[in-house]
Amino acid sequence: MVTTLLGAVAVPELELVQLLRPDGTRVPDDRYPVSLGSDELVALYDAMVVTRALDQELINLQRQGQLALYASCRGQEAASVGMAAALDDRDWVFPQYREMGAWVWRGVDPGGLAVMWRGAWLSASGLTEHRSAPITISIGTHTLHAVGYAMGAALDGDPIAVVACIGDGATSEGDVHEALNFAAVYSAPCVFLVQNNQYAISVPVHEQTRSASIAHKAVAYGMPGVRCDGNDVLATYAVVKEAAERARRGGGPTLVEAVTYRMEAHTTSDDPTRYRNAEELEQWARLDPIARYRLLLEHDGLLDEAVQRKTQARAEASTRRLREAVVDARDPDPEELFAHVFAEPTPALLAQREVLRAEVE
Repeated sequence: MVTTLLGAVAVPELELVQLLRPDGTRVPDDRYPVSLGSDELVALYDAMVVTRALDQELINLQRQGQLALYASCRGQEAASVGMAAALDDRDWVFPQYREMGAWVWRGVDPGGLAVMWRGAWLSASGLTEHRSAPITISIGTHTLHAVGYAMGAALDGDPIAVVACIGDGATSEGDVHEALNFAAVYSAPCVFLVQNNQYAISVPVHEQTRSASIAHKAVAYGMPGVRCDGNDVLATYAVVKEAAERARRGGGPTLVEAVTYRMEAHTTSDDPTRYRNAEELEQWARLDPIARYRLLLEHDGLLDEAVQRKTQARAEASTRRLREAVVDARDPDPEELFAHVFAEPTPALLAQREVLRAEVE
């Protein structure tokens, strides 16, 4: 394996896997073949467009006072959709909070997703039915849950893959390192998908780590590490598909770094102009994942006016369903906080409930 020196440390070269150039032309790569039919290729585009429409509608709803907070995934649609499309229906996804594309691909009701951001329910509804764990706001803690589920599936002889979705900032959390180590030691069928969107809130990735890349961290854990163009839906699809198939065969975990960019603020409470400039934003806008993929479909004759109308109609129907579900939705009963912790409430939990009741009254 070719290596370079980083200081006094030899590290392997990890070339960025890219199957689609920014101009929409294909990059031949025998290692990562993509054999998708016309309908499947169009479905990827459809899911990304719907994802972006829902994302914008959620931002609008927050600005209108209907949501408490929202974390946008604009610019990261290819990484999320490509990952979800690469999985089997029985595989599980353990998300952070920017996986809208995966939920669109799996058919999760958008109204069920919005209630969490409004605070009308403790978590988004409709996820577990589509083999997705709940949204995780605490950074990186769910990677341990993902590895535990994967280890359990392996012990049961259930040939599935589990994907833990995190951002670059999560790789600075201790939970993630524990999860990676456990997954490697126990050969858990788990894929760690890191959407490296260049910032952990306001901290750029080069200030988060001295590693040559996030994917290089895999070397220390004894698992494969792969870097792919996260704005290339085909590259993300191909890389995750290979990693998931390896996991199902008993080959253990893989760390995938999807290099992408967060076009919006970290959340709707953030002001990104304080830590990044317009030139950087313009540079990444030219690498927009939807625009790039649209060029490919147009070149291949797969994106005619009828397809465009169908996609637009689905996007409009999805945003309408989202708005209907969230606008002026009722506030939850705060006592529901205590209803799903233990089958039999503990004395301490009952005492806390009484304190809350007194405060509410």
